[in-house]
Amino acid sequence: MKIQVDVVQGRGSPFEFGKKQGIKLKEMPLFRTHEKRRKRSMRSYDTKIVEAKRWFMELAPELWEELEGLAEGIGWSLEDTVHEYGGYQQDWKKSGCSTFMINGIYGRNYDYHPKTYDGRFVLWQPSTANGYASIGFAQRMIGRMDGMNEKGLASGYHFVNRVRPGDGFICTTINRFLLNHCRDVNEATAMLNEIPHRHAFNYSLADASGNSVVIEASSKGVRASENRTSCTNHFVLKQSENRHRIEESVERLSKLEKYVETNPDAKTCFYYLNHETYGIAKRDYENWSGTIHTACYDTTNRQVYCGVGVNAQPVHFSFDEWLNGRNNLIKKVKGNIPGSKTGDHLQLNV
Repeated sequence: MKIQVDVVQGRGSPFEFGKKQGIKLKEMPLFRTHEKRRKRSMRSYDTKIVEAKRWFMELAPELWEELEGLAEGIGWSLEDTVHEYGGYQQDWKKSGCSTFMINGIYGRNYDYHPKTYDGRFVLWQPSTANGYASIGFAQRMIGRMDGMNEKGLASGYHFVNRVRPGDGFICTTINRFLLNHCRDVNEATAMLNEIPHRHAFNYSLADASGNSVVIEASSKGVRASENRTSCTNHFVLKQSENRHRIEESVERLSKLEKYVETNPDAKTCFYYLNHETYGIAKRDYENWSGTIHTACYDTTNRQVYCGVGVNAQPVHFSFDEWLNGRNNLIKKVKGNIPGSKTGDHLQLNV
């Protein structure tokens, strides 16, 4: 299946950016997917809006403004918008994801199911005092699957377990908190200790000074696995919270560690992760573990190489030039997800 990811660019007011995204969303097939999801969402979880707002106002008040704008743009109540897109008390299906981090290069595969994929790559530069600018792949509208901010922090998440969830935020919103307000690995580690976590996830982090860490986080607590250069889908320190079968995750981690030893640049990193010959990219889409996108962030030079599907050629974005006022001319990133039967909102008419 040939698919496309839309490149979204915005600067200025969080409210106006949220409104712009909402108006655009209503024109996309993706919105029909979200509307169909609403009935299931309403049955499966509750959002305590007062509690959610309290956390947003403490951690990233500009994201609450973005949610208010999003609500106006799509014509929903604020309560419905926060319930569907706020990421508080929501559920998350299992997924894959592989990352390695070396010398300020942060490379990641996002392995999941295309039917729930937003298909949006976002460059965002807020007005003064509204958080840091960032670039990355979006999910649940305000959330980010992976990304890099203007200070050179890159981050992403890795599913570990969703048994016995706690009161808290899901991974996509947590990742946006990090990108909006953390300059480096140390600040991100501190914030991850503060945020309430819904499910068990690894958060892999790298910054422009060359530091990297994996944070093992769940409703049961947070631990830092320091000086890590790669990450997959199991805890190394909090092993009692792992799923029963982690052999594939352990094997993938071993492969990543060998590739790290070659000291790759960002473009080479992309090929290691995305091309099937290297044994990291996967086609298991129907089991929520197929490679949908690959992104490699050069945190020192603020450059990005990304691609959609497997065996892709990387598309280059200069985040540094964009931050200096030069809008990107790329409107879509196109690729191929072989064998997948769902994800019509992403499909190219070719």
